[in-house]
Amino acid sequence: MTQMKIDSFVKRTAGTKRQNEDSDYDGSDLSPVARPNSKRQAPKKSVKDDDSGDDYNGDVVAKPQAKKSNSKANGGKAVEEIYQKKSQLEHILLRPDTYIGSVEPVEEQMWVYNKETERMERKMIKYTPGLYKIVDEILVNAADNKIRDPDMDFIKVTINQEEGEISVQNDGKGIPVEIHGTEKVYVPEMIFGHLLTSSNYNDDEKKVTGGRNGYGAKLCNIFSTEFIIETADLAQGKKYKQVFKDNMSIIGKPSITKMTTKTEYTKVTFKPDFSKFKMEKMDSGITELITRRVYDLAGCVSGIKVYLNGERIKIRNFKDYVDLYVQPPKREIKVKEEGGTEGEENGGVSAETESLKGPIQTKTTVVYQRFSERWEVGFAVSDGTFQQVSFVNSVNTVKGGTHVNYITDQIVNKVIANVKKKNKNSQVKPYQVKGHMWVFVNTLVENPTFDSQTKETMTLRASAFGSKCEIDDDFMKKIFRTELTSNVLSFVKFKEQQSMKKTDGSKSSRITGIVKLEDANKAGTRGSKDCTLILTEGDSAKTLAISGMSVVGRDYYGVFPLRGKLLNVRDATNKQVTDNAEINYIKQILGLKHGQEYVSADSLRYGHLMVMADQDVDGSHIKGLIINFFDSFFPSLLKVPGFLLDFMTPVVKATKRNQVKSFYSEPEFNEWRRTIGDKLGEWTIKYYKGLGTSSAKEAKEYFGNLEYHRKNFLPASDSDRKLIDLAFSKSRADDRKEWIAGYEPGTYLDTSMKQVPVTEFINKELVLYSIADTARSIPSVVDGLKPGQRKIIYGCFKRNLKSEIKVAALAGYVSEQTAYHHGEQSLTQSIVVLAQDFVGSNNLNLLEPRGQFGTRLQGGKDSASARYIFTTLSQITRTLFNSSDNVLLDHVEDDGKLVEPVWYIPVVPVILINGAEGIGTGWSTNIPNFNPVDIVNNLRLLMDGKDPVPMTPWYRGFNGVIENVSPNKYKCTGIVEQIDDNTLHITELPVRVWTQSYKEQLESWRTGTDKTEAIIKDYKEYHTDTKVDFVLTLTDAQMQAALKEGLESRFKLSASISTSNMVCFDREGRIKKYPSPEAILTEFYPLRLRYYQLRKDALVQQMQEEYERLDNKARFVLEIIQKKLVVQNKKKDVIVQELFDKGFKQFPPKGKSPSSKSSSAQNADSKSDSNGSDGTNSDTDQDNNGSSNPGAPKAKDYDYLLSMPIWNLTAEKVEKLIKERDDCLMKLDTLLAKTPKDLWNSDLDDFLSGWEAVLQNHENNERDELLAKKKHARGGKRGTTAPAPRKKAIAASTTAKTTKTNKSAAATTIKTESKPSVSTIKSEPNADTYNIVSSDDDDTSKDSNSKKSGSTLTMSLTERLDLIRKRKMAASSASKTTPLTASSTGSDPIVQVSKPKAATSKSAATTAKKPPAKSKRRKIDSTDDEISADELGNYSHEPSPDDDGPAVRKTRQRRTAATRKKVNYAVDDTSESETQLKHKGAGKATKSNEDDDDEDEDGIMSDDGSDYSDF
Repeated sequence: MTQMKIDSFVKRTAGTKRQNEDSDYDGSDLSPVARPNSKRQAPKKSVKDDDSGDDYNGDVVAKPQAKKSNSKANGGKAVEEIYQKKSQLEHILLRPDTYIGSVEPVEEQMWVYNKETERMERKMIKYTPGLYKIVDEILVNAADNKIRDPDMDFIKVTINQEEGEISVQNDGKGIPVEIHGTEKVYVPEMIFGHLLTSSNYNDDEKKVTGGRNGYGAKLCNIFSTEFIIETADLAQGKKYKQVFKDNMSIIGKPSITKMTTKTEYTKVTFKPDFSKFKMEKMDSGITELITRRVYDLAGCVSGIKVYLNGERIKIRNFKDYVDLYVQPPKREIKVKEEGGTEGEENGGVSAETESLKGPIQTKTTVVYQRFSERWEVGFAVSDGTFQQVSFVNSVNTVKGGTHVNYITDQIVNKVIANVKKKNKNSQVKPYQVKGHMWVFVNTLVENPTFDSQTKETMTLRASAFGSKCEIDDDFMKKIFRTELTSNVLSFVKFKEQQSMKKTDGSKSSRITGIVKLEDANKAGTRGSKDCTLILTEGDSAKTLAISGMSVVGRDYYGVFPLRGKLLNVRDATNKQVTDNAEINYIKQILGLKHGQEYVSADSLRYGHLMVMADQDVDGSHIKGLIINFFDSFFPSLLKVPGFLLDFMTPVVKATKRNQVKSFYSEPEFNEWRRTIGDKLGEWTIKYYKGLGTSSAKEAKEYFGNLEYHRKNFLPASDSDRKLIDLAFSKSRADDRKEWIAGYEPGTYLDTSMKQVPVTEFINKELVLYSIADTARSIPSVVDGLKPGQRKIIYGCFKRNLKSEIKVAALAGYVSEQTAYHHGEQSLTQSIVVLAQDFVGSNNLNLLEPRGQFGTRLQGGKDSASARYIFTTLSQITRTLFNSSDNVLLDHVEDDGKLVEPVWYIPVVPVILINGAEGIGTGWSTNIPNFNPVDIVNNLRLLMDGKDPVPMTPWYRGFNGVIENVSPNKYKCTGIVEQIDDNTLHITELPVRVWTQSYKEQLESWRTGTDKTEAIIKDYKEYHTDTKVDFVLTLTDAQMQAALKEGLESRFKLSASISTSNMVCFDREGRIKKYPSPEAILTEFYPLRLRYYQLRKDALVQQMQEEYERLDNKARFVLEIIQKKLVVQNKKKDVIVQELFDKGFKQFPPKGKSPSSKSSSAQNADSKSDSNGSDGTNSDTDQDNNGSSNPGAPKAKDYDYLLSMPIWNLTAEKVEKLIKERDDCLMKLDTLLAKTPKDLWNSDLDDFLSGWEAVLQNHENNERDELLAKKKHARGGKRGTTAPAPRKKAIAASTTAKTTKTNKSAAATTIKTESKPSVSTIKSEPNADTYNIVSSDDDDTSKDSNSKKSGSTLTMSLTERLDLIRKRKMAASSASKTTPLTASSTGSDPIVQVSKPKAATSKSAATTAKKPPAKSKRRKIDSTDDEISADELGNYSHEPSPDDDGPAVRKTRQRRTAATRKKVNYAVDDTSESETQLKHKGAGKATKSNEDDDDEDEDGIMSDDGSDYSDF
């Protein structure tokens, strides 16, 4: 309907005829068109007449009149009177508020210009908004011309208040004086006299003008009694003038003349129709408002001179304009009537410097910056209310809009960030900052949109502005130097104080709603000053307190339990404090009032507050948090004597008969223990780690001796308050570092003091918590583990964890075995972290994940509950932590028992392999992951005396790029590639950017926001739990913008990795910051090398002792057999003395350390030594009574001989003892020949083999995933089987490893002659155990002769080592002609000593399982059961008759082989060494996993009784 009226109006207007009799121009230069009429009068007719009449056409067009209806409705009105149709012009005049705003005069506060002070002032004025708007439209049109013609120089505005006339003139390009080809009227007339005509309708053209809808100047014409347009067109050489009258109903003929000057201009002069605005004339209110608007143009339109009533406005730029609002008034100038100033006439100062009456006002700080040609921003501090003055394309947006929000939000966000940086506990909200801001914005926006034709608010979204204005740091620094921050903080603090008072308590005798409060009967009464509130650590401590209150009564004692630790209010937000239920309860129970200064506690419900917490470091922390609470909110109460009390309970009790000693800190107990030395065993030690350990009886004892257990805190001084701030303020982390470093170990609080200074408590008790907190959060540089993680590994080793166990069960086991004092939830989380193996977690997971332990989808947060998942030790973990080092480690003592080591000593620094993150008290750490191969290579460079090469962070499975960009900083980049013109493919994200988080980011990029445009059209997901795969679709414009910015930057595919905060505890337990990963290696290397020497020394000592033990056993058995030693029917003392006289060595049993008398816990990685005995230990009473002479031998020292069973006297056992003895000697010789570096290199080789297996396992998993995907793609019909390339790959890989292993074994093979024996001796390979296969050969006689000349049983250890070396040399020369293994012809091999590798392929193992062709191994017959004198080393015995059958011999042979396999020379007997596990696995390669242990140990026997297990 509206469009039809518009079309009708335009057609009628275009067809209007004009007269030209009065024209001064003959029109000879015009194109031949219909001559316009000289004057047109719109027909005057009633609205009830034909409503389609044309106000612009003098010719009345006759139209058929509808017959008037006779129907009546609504009180007798005709239908035609009810339903009416109006023309556009009539509608504007009838409903003006739709177009120009209200036409009713209003009174409101407005900014106007004060000529006397030369400043803008806000005052109450009366004006009509509609009138102000039509004037503004003409002013904006003049300003728009500056955009069209940059050479425009001035705008001249004249306000004739008496005549009610306003004129606006501007130079620059004029309006074309020509007839519009389509509309057939002159262009000036079309612009100012025809509605809905404009040059701003092309939205594809980016314009920064104020006009938009095509109403503007026409509205001014319609609401004017006279409207004159003048313009000059230099291109046509014509001047144009036309007069419109009576609300644009009378259109005068245009006057067109030749230009006499070369200056173009446009001038609009109009007289508003004041009757339309309910006004009689132009009053002072509207005049002041229009004057201010002219000043607006002077400030927001740059590069022009603005004149008002012939006087130039002295504003040069937007900065000067801003000063009009914020600066104090200028000096008042008193001008005499005769002229000149009063000051100059009197010879004084000039009028410009004469001050106003009253104090001189300080100049306001204004922050101004012109960011670009389109953006100017000014800032000043407001008086507590947000204010703004803004312009969009010279339009004064009185109510602001999106452009103001765009600038304001940036400033607010940066101010909040700055405030939080300096005051982290301040919770500043945006409105609180905005309320103290005064923002000035002048901008040019492309095709702006507004909420209405009045253009008071811009609504265009920020992304469509056509330009950006980023508030930079320089601008913000100037803002920060203003009073804004302090004003905001003051306001925030005031609001916080108001909210805090809502939770205040009061002094009343009864409190309801606090269920767990056991209130004192006298609390809140006249006797409240003598009442004591006991704050306990948990409900169990509350029960203890109630038990003790049976002694002191409940009239003056109340109890309230805390749920864990109180909130650290010093750095908490106001909301956190007010929402904290326990703090609110404490305020209500005590009757505290926020902000009140207390001189005494008389106005409170309780006169004393006593803290009853555990006596451990966490209990000290709770006491400190309560002190911190009162220091933050009620510091005056800390100065009240006797208000704050501490209830102390013992942490350790030592009992000796009726004597009891109580210790209130572990340092105190440790000092006492050192003083008594070995007498500690006389005392019974009991640890009280919590108040729950104390019984009700002990509670009554505590309260019965209340004066001793209750300690008063002395009133806090200013220095005490500074220490409290140091301990709890987050902004003083560096100060806490020095505080912790200044603690002297062994220092403790003197519990004998009746009054405790706050300083003493903080420096001697609270500091222990800070140290423990840091120790829990920062790993050790030696083993890369935090204490909780170390307890987990220790528990796994102690349990000898081989099969999987539920995580929840493992957490319980670790908690029990390692004295873990915290919640098991944190322990289960640590177990999960140790087992995680996704990209960005561990390079080498020490535990095996069996279940959902988290993925890179959510960074591990998607792990299942601990009761659903299982874990076990990874195979490579024991390769890292060799059990041979266990005896060298120092263990932590907790609760009187030895638990985990202080640190393990791994083969390589685990801290660099898996990295670490943690935040402690004063310290934090962030260590990235590195490649294990790079670490091993650097260690070997250090072994060679070379410097390590720099290492770059490396994460297993990450396919992106990590490169060094600056010292200690690396750039981590994902992978994105362009598929086609509109498609991108992302296949990798930066490390620790999780898939789910990135998907959320993609979703925001797809939808966009009000402030940012969408940067992608759509995306698809193809990722898995291990791989990243996103396909992005972009429009052409989005792709172009992305390529211009860079794909990595556009899609946030790069992140930084820093090595500048690598903090660890060193070997001495001191916290240390390392500058580089190479520095960690350099510190680790000498320590690890030293421990290899210590390991060698320990193994040598153990082997020497083992050799002597076996040698003595062999001598003992042979002398019994040869009847040189008779033990039958003799007293034990006689036997012991005889053994001593014969030179048998004493081996005292290993006992418990004195410190562990109160606990049966020992080193978890070593079992009690059986002293080599196969039987049970001798009776204790007999051991103690073995001899009354202190120098005489003790029976217990010969248990290893006298406890041997009768079976050791058989030929098989004798043969076994001799074989074990010689094997031990051979291993000892091999060990002595190795250097610590040799041992380390061997371990590094094993570690690299294990690392390759880890990588191969992950490759296999990826291959399985790919095969499953391909199988699914093929459809997988029933009956079809997928190919098995993985099996082939594994077989090939295993074959390659077997070849490598065989080469390595051949390279390390030691060839030696065997001691003559009558049977083939086999030994199960294990760590440092060798395969020895020997038989009689030509060299046997040589050995026999050598034995005859001197018995090996009587040789010293050195002589035996020399003999072994000679045999090796002989074997080495013989090896040139003798094969290393049994040939196909069945010839017996010489002795072969080789260290087997960890694994062999299945095919190789199967082949080796079968006996060689034609190979015959000698069966043990009756003669083999006898041992000759030569073979016994010049000892003889009576041969026993062969009464054993083949079945018995076969059984004996199997048992003998099994017994030999159980010989282990490793230091740690509780778990198999890494090499043993490898060999055992190699042995089982020939069998299925279901084989039982007996079959594995016994091997497989052939039909003729031969044992093939060695093959």
